Amino acid sequence: MPTDDERPGSPVTTPSGDRADDRAGDRPPGPVTGGLADYALLSDCQGAALVARDGSIDWACLPRFDSPAVFARILGADAGHWRIAPAEVVAVDRAYLPETMVLRTVFHTRTGTVALTDAMALGPGERGHRIGHGSQHVIVRRVVGIEGDVEMMLDLALRPEYGLTVPVLMHEPGGLRSRGGPRSYFLVSPVDTEILVDHARASFRVRAGETVDFSLAVGSPWPEGTPAPKIARPGDLLDSTIEGWRSWSRLHQSYDGPYADLVLHSGRVLQAMTYAPTGAVVAAPTTSLPESIGGTRNWDYRFCWVRDASLTLEALWVAACPDEADGFFRFLATAAGSRLRPGSALQILYGIGGERLVPEHELEHLAGYRDSSPVRAGNGAWDQSQLDVYGELLNAAWLLAEQIGTFDEFTARFLVDVAETAAQRWNEPDQGIWEIRGAPRHFVHSKLMCWVALDRAIRLAPRLPIEAPVERWRGVRDEIRAAIEEHGWSTSARSFTQAFGSDELDASVLMFFLTGFLPPSDPRMRATVDAVVAGLSDEAGFLYRYRSDDGLGGDEGTFAICTFWLVQCLADLGDVDAARALFERLTAYANDVGLLAEEIDPATGELLGNFPQAFTHIGLVNAAWAIARAGGRAAKPTEPPVDRFVS
Repeated sequence: MPTDDERPGSPVTTPSGDRADDRAGDRPPGPVTGGLADYALLSDCQGAALVARDGSIDWACLPRFDSPAVFARILGADAGHWRIAPAEVVAVDRAYLPETMVLRTVFHTRTGTVALTDAMALGPGERGHRIGHGSQHVIVRRVVGIEGDVEMMLDLALRPEYGLTVPVLMHEPGGLRSRGGPRSYFLVSPVDTEILVDHARASFRVRAGETVDFSLAVGSPWPEGTPAPKIARPGDLLDSTIEGWRSWSRLHQSYDGPYADLVLHSGRVLQAMTYAPTGAVVAAPTTSLPESIGGTRNWDYRFCWVRDASLTLEALWVAACPDEADGFFRFLATAAGSRLRPGSALQILYGIGGERLVPEHELEHLAGYRDSSPVRAGNGAWDQSQLDVYGELLNAAWLLAEQIGTFDEFTARFLVDVAETAAQRWNEPDQGIWEIRGAPRHFVHSKLMCWVALDRAIRLAPRLPIEAPVERWRGVRDEIRAAIEEHGWSTSARSFTQAFGSDELDASVLMFFLTGFLPPSDPRMRATVDAVVAGLSDEAGFLYRYRSDDGLGGDEGTFAICTFWLVQCLADLGDVDAARALFERLTAYANDVGLLAEEIDPATGELLGNFPQAFTHIGLVNAAWAIARAGGRAAKPTEPPVDRFVS
């Protein structure tokens, strides 16, 4: 019989209500089912996989988040998958095991019940503060009989390089090996497996109390006759992975405020998107999941955006103890080079190994998720100018200064260079936070974040082991403030707006409040919040990023992080009941294992965009913390070292 550890835990979502497309009910909809909501994330803090409710792994990138996928059926019917499931299923329940990113799916059939436990294995014996460094790049799957007698099916279609390669499969002692393509794969299987033309298949029975363990390992191509890599037994790897995640959670996670289950789970999701060898954080573990079904807004998010990673570390302050902070700053300083050249720009994204060049190209052989093409690898925004990243980076450094401790000279010079670059470039046009693929503009949010960069650099200066031009920074900071107040406010819109001289609204202007540029008492802040709600909300009260023409065809859904920003603003303005109601309405769109995508379809409630999305889980954490602050309930033993509202 299964142990207590293997019993499914309660879903971390809010209680179920009406379906996502039924907006007439009093209760919030959720959990959403179908489409992307049917997937759960697996991670070893180096690579990632998505598992569907039917037991099929339809996406897997090994050994790195940005490796060409070996399973990509989510983007193309014949692009690879690995399914283990009963031959016939009546019902499915699933949840992550408590305090882990290990998934347990329970299949109910007419003849019995079985549980499938899935994980990407952490390194054997990994415990404590850091996990993922010793990964052997193995997917582990355990089938346990709970009741009765169930016929199970295994179907393995390896398709390296996003489905371009169909490898040859060969029987080996204890399982199968593949040959063909840049890497080989080894399946450990205790059941007889039949090799067909382009995939492997097995049928086996599991009775109550029986356990059957499988694993799939990736390695370099092996010459004929070379033994397969030595991998620990699948069961041992699974047990150590469960304990590794629990050890990390217990040492790192102490949030005890409102919505603790959601916050702590989001903290683990964000940790799962951290590339342990370097400290980089991916924006999402997927590529080309569309912002509208059938549309072309399909991007590759498997890279480290300076903005997203910095905000991730801020959220981890609340949802976990961010020992990763120092590693991230070292990664970024190294990736950017020892010094930013005078007048040069900080690149907005890097490969997770520190690579600068991540050119974008299309995978024309893939039809895309539900025929949403093109499918892209790489991201063409890597060489854009986005001036807001300086503020996000320096704000994270300031917020985490106590955790980081003493900045070494290398990192300190990097931070000074970042502030200097913001001081020199703040008055230039750019592509902005939303990476507009059109002519650069003077985006108000970008100016704001340059102000934040200098404000936080001034505050950090006493902690740095080198001299910093603080007085000059104060002068430029004041100059930026004056420009924003003169050119960023629209009298006709009664709001701060998207760009200088524009009346167009943009949800990013909510950051005026969240960064401390304006206090709650400033009437322009309440007016801006009211204007954004009136102009950018859908019927459910969720926010679009903007409604102006961005030069790209097609539509997009409401942006989850923008709605979480609104929750924060409402909480800080004292509208705690409204903040709670909006928070609960939005988090009800999480799937049954507590994962959220980038966007929500305003018509159907379907999850859209790359999944799961770090930005969204960051927003959830920070919104819950804002509600905790507003309610006077301490979320952690001490507040972050933030004097939030400055003049």
